[in-house]
Amino acid sequence: MSEQGSTLPRRQLGRYLREGRMQCNMTIAEAAALMEWSESKLQRLETGNAEKIRVLDIRELCRIYDFDDEFSAAVMGLAQQASVKSWWHEYDDIVPEGFNVYVGLEASARGLVSYQPDLIPGLMQTAEYARVLIGDYWPDAERDQIDRRVQLKTRRQSLLTRKRHPASLDVIVHETALRRVVGNPKVMAAQLRHVADMSTLPMIAVRVLPFSAGVPIGHSVGPFVILDFGRDGGNRPVEPTVVYLENFLGDLYLEKQAAVDRYRQAYQALQRSALDEASSRDLLRKAAKEYAT
Repeated sequence: MSEQGSTLPRRQLGRYLREGRMQCNMTIAEAAALMEWSESKLQRLETGNAEKIRVLDIRELCRIYDFDDEFSAAVMGLAQQASVKSWWHEYDDIVPEGFNVYVGLEASARGLVSYQPDLIPGLMQTAEYARVLIGDYWPDAERDQIDRRVQLKTRRQSLLTRKRHPASLDVIVHETALRRVVGNPKVMAAQLRHVADMSTLPMIAVRVLPFSAGVPIGHSVGPFVILDFGRDGGNRPVEPTVVYLENFLGDLYLEKQAAVDRYRQAYQALQRSALDEASSRDLLRKAAKEYAT
């Protein structure tokens, strides 16, 4: 991270402003003229390279792009976070609850490496499995609210199967996730068959960490995702790698190289103790059959 803080909120802010401008069919020149800025100033903001970000300016851009109140509040929250060195985002804090910053990051990633010790990863969840989890997490939510959240989760999965530049997914799932019943046996049977089927796709690798592997790195590790954003023509990273850690109260995004390296090492250690892809697929299908009987 630079001395000016995490690059993540600035990059996310730039993405949403760029998308807003394009949805209004505005060129950079047109939008910059409305702000009485140079084109280069707006371009720096959209690419996450602006040195100083004023919330008043972001509010005016939200008005120009006709963002609704909730989205404007979220975008301005990102602007406020741009100067914070350690970016800890709680859902009930500056960024509204309904605004999921991670989803934007995930959609831009070219490669995801994930470890899930308790549940099937979101990108591989069936609608029925996701509905049970969402309903339990938001027990007072209306049915249509739950439906929208399920739809969002399933839409996210398209980045793995899109025709142009599908993202790669390399995931380790602990055997706990196979044995822990979410919903009922029917839901679990369909879910495990779905994971096994997805694991046959060329850009997806699934490995199961069995109970027999013990604790490979001598310490429990919570769920994490390492997001890579591809490389440019000069083989330089398009954007810095981010490690995403999900917490019950909020999310933590790590960008320091030492933290990224540490999680890569942890993943490699878990991978060495996990079953290979073929054996993992066999175990998934076997467990699915057990639930179906």
